[in-house]
Amino acid sequence: MTTPDLLARARAVRMLSCDVDGVLTDGKLYYADDGSEMKAFSTLDGLGLKMLHEAGIVVAWITGSSAPAVTKRAKHLSVAHVVLGAENKLAPWERLRAELGMAVEECAHIGDDLPDLPVLLRCGLSTTVPHAPEAVKRRAHYITRADGGAGAVREVCELILGARGDLMQRIAQFES
Repeated sequence: MTTPDLLARARAVRMLSCDVDGVLTDGKLYYADDGSEMKAFSTLDGLGLKMLHEAGIVVAWITGSSAPAVTKRAKHLSVAHVVLGAENKLAPWERLRAELGMAVEECAHIGDDLPDLPVLLRCGLSTTVPHAPEAVKRRAHYITRADGGAGAVREVCELILGARGDLMQRIAQFES
């Protein structure tokens, strides 16, 4: 359900920051026999992030992970702002926000666990996924219908683009 307050928050967004594990992935850690970590990312989320980027919205990833797969996927999607190994996500989020000159109200974040709470409590639009702990869900402005790694980020992207009046234009690009 979208409320006028939720739409107003989404309309103001100029930056979306995302956690990775549990948001852009299903949250499971896969290890190969050689010990390398593998992750599965949703193509639905990828297209959503590309549409945000095309609409002039900054995309950033702030994650506790240091897996090379995160960097590789971010590069493939042209995500210019990636912070790996972030145990404290608020400090890099605040640095990025200051560098870009954005007010907290212009920032959205999607996270799925307790390390995301400091950013979720500070940003203008806080979003989470259905499998998040109750402590996170209670503090989110929006809980996606789709789960992490299965289109949750795409859902948030479409919420933001729809509130800004940009979604139909993005869809129309594929109809021609």
